[in-house]
Amino acid sequence: MSDGKKKINCWEHKKCGREPGGAKVKELGVCPAVTDASVDGVNSGKNGGRLCWAVSGTFCGGTVQGTFAQKELTCMSCEFYKMVKHDEFPRFDLLRPNQKFQQRK
Repeated sequence: MSDGKKKINCWEHKKCGREPGGAKVKELGVCPAVTDASVDGVNSGKNGGRLCWAVSGTFCGGTVQGTFAQKELTCMSCEFYKMVKHDEFPRFDLLRPNQKFQQRK
């Protein structure tokens, strides 16, 4: 992205309150996207902040979500997902390193 705009993470965009010190941490815990350092830097995010759709246990649509396979359709229609995909084109990463896409049966 060449316009100099700061690339934000999912918890900043969605304002879910599951970041450390957030309003929903006591109730729902810290989001795994915030703490998943194994994907730090992917799609220019902090930890899983710009790869939240590939991180199990993220909070979207008012509920804690499961694996990528379980939340695939919800995530791919999400405005944050679409924004990251656009921002990172043509180097957008859909999945975490070594994560495989499994077709539904």
